[in-house]
Amino acid sequence: MAYTTINKSTDHFNTKLYTGTGSSNAITGVGFRPDLCWIKNRVSTTATRSFDVIRGATKVIYTSETDAEGTNAQSLTSFDSDGFTVGTHAAVNGNGNGICSWNWKAGNSQGSSNTDGTINTTYTSVNSTAKFSISQYTGTGSNATFGHGLGVAPTFYIIKETSATGPWFVGHVPYTGDTGYLYLQSNIVGAASGQAFTTAKPTSTLINLGTDPDVNQSGQTYIAYCFAEVPGFSKFGKYVGNGSSSSPTFVYTGFKPKFVIVKNVSQTDNWFITDDKRDGFNDDNEYLFADIFNAEGTNTNRIRFLSNGFQVPTTDKSHNVSGNNYVYIAFGQSLVGSNNVPCTAR
Repeated sequence: MAYTTINKSTDHFNTKLYTGTGSSNAITGVGFRPDLCWIKNRVSTTATRSFDVIRGATKVIYTSETDAEGTNAQSLTSFDSDGFTVGTHAAVNGNGNGICSWNWKAGNSQGSSNTDGTINTTYTSVNSTAKFSISQYTGTGSNATFGHGLGVAPTFYIIKETSATGPWFVGHVPYTGDTGYLYLQSNIVGAASGQAFTTAKPTSTLINLGTDPDVNQSGQTYIAYCFAEVPGFSKFGKYVGNGSSSSPTFVYTGFKPKFVIVKNVSQTDNWFITDDKRDGFNDDNEYLFADIFNAEGTNTNRIRFLSNGFQVPTTDKSHNVSGNNYVYIAFGQSLVGSNNVPCTAR
């Protein structure tokens, strides 16, 4: 029997759907106090919004935009013991609107400074079980390092400048390697390279920064979300499409996914987000986007969640063109936890 150190995946990651009210709205049922929330209005053309405990409630950045951090007093107004509260802003609480939130648990606090690197982070909040951390740091303009706190080398990490305009840098080690990166807000082909990261790969303690001003300009502030794989809970990988909807590509994760992001890196295309909570779960999984404003796409059979991975039963370039390369990010659970209790799969 396979085991995972995660006894209950929904203690660390959970998708929560809710209906907007247009007035202050306490969202419960997440299962923990989230430290990172991505929120997307399913019916309107608004950006996916990112909120985290380090920057604080009301502080918002948009995954589809290069904008600096903004403050909206009527967006996410507090992180709560079993969820969060949203204000009157239509993008996060439009009256009658269906809204989706994806929630991760870090250290359940703002954390403290990590002093492992040449840059002391302002705050680092760490979930050592689920291998997820959030760090805030100030750039130096010279090659530098900062501590992520995971205890193992991250496989997937995102860095965004918050004090000024700048892109979202995505390090996805199985595809981008040690120094390459993708852009979360962009549909561009392939991995970029430059001065964002040095030739030294991420270590069990450090992320290595180069001199690119979008990740390390002197005096500017940045937020970093770092993840390492946990068998039976999270997987960050790549696959090659086969172009068949009847015998589609199968991607092994080792668990039943609850949340998957897929990006074609051979052609220009979007970052597609699918989860197991929205209408149409297997086979007509509905999708949202990280990089564009579009409302939810419906009645499309592009991804199928299985007990140990997922299939992509489509010929659409978003998920399964023959010979095209794809990257994915997946969270879920179907293995037996270390407490010897099987996870109940949907």
